[in-house]
Amino acid sequence: MLAKKKKITRKEIKEDKLVTSFYQVQDFYFKYQKQILFVDGAIAVIILAFVIYSNKIQQENQDASVALARIMPSYKAKNYKEAIEGKAGTNIIGLKQIVENDGSSETGESAKIFLAHSYYMLGQYDNALKYYKDYSGSIDLFQSTALAGAAACYEAKGNIQKAAEFFQDAAFVTKENPQNVNYLLRAGLDYHQIGKNEEAKKYFNVIKKEYYKTEIGKKIENYLAIVE
Repeated sequence: MLAKKKKITRKEIKEDKLVTSFYQVQDFYFKYQKQILFVDGAIAVIILAFVIYSNKIQQENQDASVALARIMPSYKAKNYKEAIEGKAGTNIIGLKQIVENDGSSETGESAKIFLAHSYYMLGQYDNALKYYKDYSGSIDLFQSTALAGAAACYEAKGNIQKAAEFFQDAAFVTKENPQNVNYLLRAGLDYHQIGKNEEAKKYFNVIKKEYYKTEIGKKIENYLAIVE
């Protein structure tokens, strides 16, 4: 005799759909983290910061700033290997050499961000992490991006605890970074992944309170329901 099927309640159906939706979004974020973290938003942010900053340093006629400006077209064209190494047979040197020559200057510090991201996009996470963590310049947007970049590297290397910590730090460097809500979400997702739901809840609630008008903010109740 067949066992009587258990009736599924509306609440269970709702929860099942919520869980499915949550993990679909989570999978999307981790699968496309390069595009979400950098290409769509943060790249535009750091390039904007570079333009503002370069206008200042070009007035000072620093050699490093000229070298950085020359290699930026390769970087923006996503030719990351060329951006790192430069163009052979020309006077266009790569980001790696700029950092080696002037890594302690403000220009050299800025070059570290672009160098780190170039390595990241090539899948060379250890090299990327080295330069993200080495950034010590004075531009807040770069500092925030460096922390988030390091977080993404830790994710790629499987250290989710470290990734969560770096994402949470990235979100609070400056209120001027439009990527903050993404960093908070990523921190929450990472904490949830390692079973620290109270930590995840904390950052989801920050989104609910401070970023409720954003697309992520409008959906944050779905994430909170998972970690309640």
